[in-house]
Parts: sequence; structure tokens; C-alpha cells
Amino acid sequence: MKALVLFSGGLDSSTCLALACEKHGAENVLALSVYYGQKHDKEIKASEKIAEHYGVRHMTLDLARIFEGSDCTLLKGAEGEIPKESYASQLGESGGKPVSTYVPFRNGLFLASAASIALSNGCGVIYYGAHSDDAAGNAYPDCSEQFNRAMNDAVFIGSGEQLRIEAPFVSLTKADVVKNGIELGVPFELTWSCYEGGDKPCGVCGTCRDRIAAFKANGLTDPLMKGE
Repeated sequence: MKALVLFSGGLDSSTCLALACEKHGAENVLALSVYYGQKHDKEIKASEKIAEHYGVRHMTLDLARIFEGSDCTLLKGAEGEIPKESYASQLGESGGKPVSTYVPFRNGLFLASAASIALSNGCGVIYYGAHSDDAAGNAYPDCSEQFNRAMNDAVFIGSGEQLRIEAPFVSLTKADVVKNGIELGVPFELTWSCYEGGDKPCGVCGTCRDRIAAFKANGLTDPLMKGE
């Protein structure tokens, strides 16, 4: 079976890519990276290097126009600054609404687009790297198990039962994802997760904090933060 991996170049999707390659063979894996108007292209550049590392076919898709009216702080033109607090602190300020770095229904859009591309390229499964830490407290509701089940049902039915969605980490923590990635030999030093686009990760945005803590939980230092 051929597989499509929604692939940002970050820690979670890179572990998904490694898992898909191990299960299906790199020659049967298509990596899809999406540009959605984010403030930097560090993830896209990382995705190119990692796709080359695994020897998989790599496609890019530009969906930036869809988010032009959004005030999401990850996007170009947004007035707000990217928060430097943990997701828990951000949720305390948001009253339980998704955090300001939530891109409106991003995973729903990406998965729907990926379904069309997967079917056009003979793929029977889509992988994406949602995990429970991102879904916690409704920070990113499109990373939840409930959302994943609903999207899988829609894609399976809408594809004439030819295509399904696999979110292997949806019930796991980011620390679990790191553990899986270590076992799979993921080149974490090539990945990029930070919401900022500097030469090095900022270390204080929500995703940097979670990533650092996930490596620490495994008794390791994030390879991108060594020497800091």
C-alpha cells in the first residue's frame, strides 16, 4: 500500500514519516508539505532536507490565500506577537478557546487536500502527527481523537472506502513521540518546530517549550538546543 504523510518538517511529522517508511517502504511514501502563509519558511526547508534523507517523493502545496483574513499569530500580516508562554498559560488567558497560534481548521483543510492528492496518486492511507499534548485543553482542537475519528470517517466514506487516515500518536504525549522517534532513528537535528524563524529555536514559544520538555522526559537534550 502507498502512503501519504502530511509533513511539516517538525518533530511529530518527521516521526510519522519514519514510521510510514518503515511500514510501507520509502518508495511507497509521498510526503506533502503545505505552505499556509506562515511567517517563515524554516519548516519547509527542513522538510526538504528530511525528505531527501529518507529518499521519499516530496510535494508542496500553497494554501496561504485561504487564511488571509485570519488573525492567527503564526501568519504573515497578523498584528499580534507569537506568545512566549506555555500552552497551559495561554489557555488560562483565552478562556478555553484555541490559542492564538491555532490556524483556523488547519488540519481539516490539510487532510481534505491530502485526501484528493492521495487518491490521485494511488495512496490508501494518510498519516499525520497529531498528539494529545496539542489537543489538551482545546489548544488545538483539530489534534483531538474526536476530530481524528470524524475526519477519518468522512475521508473513508467520501473516497468510496479507498482511503483512511492514520494518526499513530493521537493518544500519546510528545514525550512518547520523541521516544518513538529515537527508536526509529529520526534525524531530529534536521527538524524544525519553533514558531519563530531565527537561526536557532527561540526556546520559549509553546512548541519549543513542549519539545524541550519531551526530550528531557526521555533523559535527552533537544539536539537543536545543545550549547544553549
